[in-house]
Amino acid sequence: MGFRTLYETWVNFPNLDGTLKEDLLNIQDEKEMEERFYKNLEFGTAGMRGLLGAGTNRMNIYMVRKAALGLGRYIESKGDEAKSRGVVIAYDSRHMSPEFATETAKTIGNLGIKVYLFESLRTTPELSFAVRYLHAFSGVVITASHNPSAYNGFKVYGEDGAQIASEAADAIVANVDAIENPLTIKVTDEHSLVEQGLLTMIGEKVDKAYLTNLQNLVVNPALVEEMSRELSIVYTPLHGTGNRPVQEALKMAGFLNVSVVENQAQPDGDFPTVDYPNPEEASAFALAMEEGEKQNADVLLATDPDADRVGVAVLVEGTYKLLTGNQIGAILLHYLITEKKAQGTLEDNAAVLKTIVTSELGSDIAKAHDVKTIDVLTGFKYIAEKMKGFEETKEHTFLFGYEESYGYLIGDFVRDKDAVQTCLLIAEVAAFYKKQGKNLYDGLQHIFETYGYYVEHLQSITLEGKDGTAQIQAILEDFRNNPPIKLADTNVNVREDYAIQQRFVVANGAVEEIKLPKSNVLKYILDNGAWVCIRPSGTEPKIKFYYGVKEASLEESHALIRKLQSSIEKRLVTFSN
Repeated sequence: MGFRTLYETWVNFPNLDGTLKEDLLNIQDEKEMEERFYKNLEFGTAGMRGLLGAGTNRMNIYMVRKAALGLGRYIESKGDEAKSRGVVIAYDSRHMSPEFATETAKTIGNLGIKVYLFESLRTTPELSFAVRYLHAFSGVVITASHNPSAYNGFKVYGEDGAQIASEAADAIVANVDAIENPLTIKVTDEHSLVEQGLLTMIGEKVDKAYLTNLQNLVVNPALVEEMSRELSIVYTPLHGTGNRPVQEALKMAGFLNVSVVENQAQPDGDFPTVDYPNPEEASAFALAMEEGEKQNADVLLATDPDADRVGVAVLVEGTYKLLTGNQIGAILLHYLITEKKAQGTLEDNAAVLKTIVTSELGSDIAKAHDVKTIDVLTGFKYIAEKMKGFEETKEHTFLFGYEESYGYLIGDFVRDKDAVQTCLLIAEVAAFYKKQGKNLYDGLQHIFETYGYYVEHLQSITLEGKDGTAQIQAILEDFRNNPPIKLADTNVNVREDYAIQQRFVVANGAVEEIKLPKSNVLKYILDNGAWVCIRPSGTEPKIKFYYGVKEASLEESHALIRKLQSSIEKRLVTFSN
C-alpha cells in the first residue's frame, strides 16, 4: 500500500483520534506525507522510538497499540504462567507518556494478561527492578531517553529485568509485522481491567524496595557519615523522572548538603530550560552551574528524562568542567576496586563489563588489580546478558558495568544502566576526594598519571528521514568494502567487522573469529593502539564515529584524536561529493 493510500485510510478512519486527524489534515507538503507513511515505525531489538504525530512512521496511540499487541501475542505464546505473571509498565515525563502507558495496558490486558501499571512517572531503572521484584514475565517503559521533546518511545524488557534478548525481539517483531491495520486493534478500558483483576496499580511498595537495595551499594558508610555535610552537591533532573529517587537515595545514604535546580525540578515534556535534555551536553548544565556557583558546590549531577544516564561536572580552576562518560566510568571503577580491596570485600572472581566502544582505561585499571574485563557489543542489554550468565555459571561475580554514553550499573538488582545508583556512588567518591582536599578531577589526573593519558571522542552525524537512512547504510558499506589502509598517517593494523564476526590482522593476514553476536559495526585499530569504531545508532537517525587513543600526555592524546577525526572527515567529504 502506497503512502498516499495509507494517508487516506488514516484520515478517513471514522474513529480516528481527533488530535491525530487534525495533525494529518494540516499536512501541506507531500514530502512530509511520505515521511509519515512510507514505512512502519520500526520495532527493533528493544522496542521502538520516533517522532510524535499521526502516521505509521510516528509515535501515536495506534502504533503503540500495535507494539503492545505484538508483545502481548508473544506472551500468549509462552502459556498461562507467562500471562499470569504479566507485564510491568512505567513511563517518564514526556508528552503522551501517561497516555501511551495506559494504551499499552489496555491492549495487553485485553488479551487476558496481567498488567502492573505505575500510578505516576518512574525511572527506567526502577522499571527494570520492578520486573524482577514482582516476578513479572516482561516490562515496558514509555520513554525516548535523552532525545529531544518531539520524540517518545516504547522499550521492552524481559523477565530478568534486561532489555529483551534477540530471540524474543525477533519473535515480537514478527508479531508486530503481522498486524496489518493498527487502527482496528481492540482494547479494554482500564476500569474493566481492574474489575477483572487484570490491572493492578503499583508504586510506593516498589519504590521502598528499590531504595532499600540502593543503600546496600554504599561502600564506606563511615566516610559518608563523616562527610555528610561537608560535601556540597547540586543536582538537576532536567525536567525528568529523577528528582524524587535521586534526592531520596542521597538523603537515605547520609548526604545532607544537596541542592536541586528548582527551575528544572518539575517534570515537563517540553524541557523548557534546555535545548536538548541530554546530560552529555554542556548546555544542559547551564542552570546547574549557576546554582553551583551560588552554593560553591563540589560536584554537579544531571540525569536524563528517564534517569538511566547521568552527567557530572566539577570545579576546575574556577570553572565547572564536564567529565566525559569514559572518565566518570574510570573514576567509579578505580574507587570500587581500590576501596573494596582495602576493605577485603573484593571478590576473587570479580569482573567488569564494558562495551567495545568504551575506553580501554577501565581495562587497564582492572588488569592492574587482577580483575577481569569483558567486552560486549554496544548496548546495555549485552552487559545484562553477561550478568545473567554470571548468575548461571558462577564463573564471575559482577562488579561494575558501563558504557561511554554515560550509562553505569553498580548493583545487579537492576539490569539496565541506572543513574540513581550512579549518583549515589559519584557522591561517595567525591566525598572520598574531598576528605583529602581534592575533587573528582584531581582523582582523574592521578588515574591518568598512573595508567596513561587515555582520551576518547564521539562524533555523531544526524541523517534524518528516508534519504538519511539510505545514506547511513551507504557510508557503512563504503567503509566495509573499501577499508582504510592508513588513518592519521598511521597504518591500520587490525580491521574488525562485527557483521561477519571477523577480525583481520593486516601484518600477518590472519583472520580470527569475533565471538560476539552479529552487529553492523566496524572497528579499525592502528599500529600505535589508537582506534576508530563506526556504527549506526540503534535509537536515533545517526551514524556514530568513536575514537580512542593513549599517548604520553593529554596534549598529545588530544592532538592525535583531532588528527584521527580529520582523516575520517576527509573520507566523508569525498564520499558525499
